[in-house]
Amino acid sequence: MSEAEPFPPEPWDLRGRMHVSVLRIRPSLLPRWPLPEGVRPLVVGGRCALLAFCVDYSPEGTLAYRELLVALVVRQGRRIGCTAVAVWVDSEQSKAGGRALWGIPKELGQFALEPGGGPPGTEHLRLRAPGTGEVRAAFRPGRPLPGRLPVRTRLLQEADGEVLAVPARLTGRPALTKASFRPDPAGALAFLGRVRPLLSFTLEDFRFRVGFRPPRDRLG
Repeated sequence: MSEAEPFPPEPWDLRGRMHVSVLRIRPSLLPRWPLPEGVRPLVVGGRCALLAFCVDYSPEGTLAYRELLVALVVRQGRRIGCTAVAVWVDSEQSKAGGRALWGIPKELGQFALEPGGGPPGTEHLRLRAPGTGEVRAAFRPGRPLPGRLPVRTRLLQEADGEVLAVPARLTGRPALTKASFRPDPAGALAFLGRVRPLLSFTLEDFRFRVGFRPPRDRLG
């Protein structure tokens, strides 16, 4: 990437450590996020499913930055995927690239991700950004799981009037985690404090590839 380029070309090969939480929540408790045309929340048993990612991307990857990303599990006809609906990063390049390449609605925020009180290995996140107030989260380590967890999915995002099925491939060493969120009750992430995560885990030494290789696969 030259100095004149505002962000790296796709695909991005990212590395680092992430905490992932799965939440089930009533649609009435969620903001009315704009979704791509033809994409709807996947509602099962009267609940939507959300994935909350707290990520520390390391310099070994395409970009180094921190991120809090909320993805909604969605459907487009029979296709099941995710749509990134609320995202904060501390990198101008990541914000610009995420928006321009894939229509991911990234915003800038200030992050602290550091060890804290609790069992050894406990990590605390703090995010401050316009509209969110202060968001705090704690991740307490649990039992490591064998092997490396492989995940393949597509992010259904809208960019330049088109619906993109952005390929995403992730693998990492998983461990069960106990997660808790304390968002500002008046902020954009207030819903994270209204339910307990159904499942949380940490991926150590992850490898994450996101984006297309030409020609792009696009959904009409």
